[in-house]
Amino acid sequence: MPINIPRKMPAREILEEEKIFIMDEDRAVTQDIRPLNILILNLMPEKQKTEVQLLRLLGNTPLQVNVSFLHMATHQSKTVSKTHLDEFYTTFSEVENKYFDGMIITGAPVEHLPFQEVTYWEELKEIMEWTKSRVTSTMHICWGAQAALYYHYGIDKYELKEKCSGIYEHELLYPKLKLVRGFDDVFLAPHSRNTSVSQLEIEEHPELLLVSNGEAGPFMIMSKDEKNIMLTGHLEYDATTLAEEYERDLNKGISIQPPENYFPNNDHTKKPLHAWRSHSYLLFSNWLNYYVYQETPYEWK
Repeated sequence: MPINIPRKMPAREILEEEKIFIMDEDRAVTQDIRPLNILILNLMPEKQKTEVQLLRLLGNTPLQVNVSFLHMATHQSKTVSKTHLDEFYTTFSEVENKYFDGMIITGAPVEHLPFQEVTYWEELKEIMEWTKSRVTSTMHICWGAQAALYYHYGIDKYELKEKCSGIYEHELLYPKLKLVRGFDDVFLAPHSRNTSVSQLEIEEHPELLLVSNGEAGPFMIMSKDEKNIMLTGHLEYDATTLAEEYERDLNKGISIQPPENYFPNNDHTKKPLHAWRSHSYLLFSNWLNYYVYQETPYEWK
């Protein structure tokens, strides 16, 4: 089944070229089924790239998925046009009385700031509190995961001596968990962050389960009530995303090492390989199936 997105959304052309099954609203209303309603709070600077990455993964299941995009009313984006946001995004005040089967909160380039100094922190706190009663399951990515761990469970982030950037190996600690059904015991995932969270604090927290761990530290964390899933890395990334970030930082004059375990033979002139694609699709498929579709009520009260 397809994902349902607006007909004029730029991501549509890219997804159609990749043969991702998408549908517009005119056709969707003729389907005699109950689609899943997914809300994406996109905090990433290059919003259109993130749209494609997430829609690609959400469109790879037998489920029909209606996707809505959310942006912060208390923050003015400098990297995407107001026209794009006005046409394809909504704000929290417009959806706060609705229910959603699933939600994704992305990463954001604000990890150098304490949470309280992020301009939209109060608005994000309101949204995360709202998810407790209005969303069946929420997936948090990178800084979004750190924000969730801090807000919901009191686990703060800490600054790394050097940026964690590259492709890292992770080991499953609970391979029978539905979230990682079909995963290899050891798998790869991209990371790109300057902060991390404490493995010890996660393991000592009674409401949390550390699902996978590895070279880059805790990666996949889940609340035991299955409401919150936190990913400290970026399984949604394209093969070239880390290379683009590396070039961006170099052009800014930032002294930074090339992403680890990423370029073939550590040669940054060679095209990186997409070594985490299958697990990306598996994760999103498992989340949609086991934690959203099979848990959400057919009719919200």
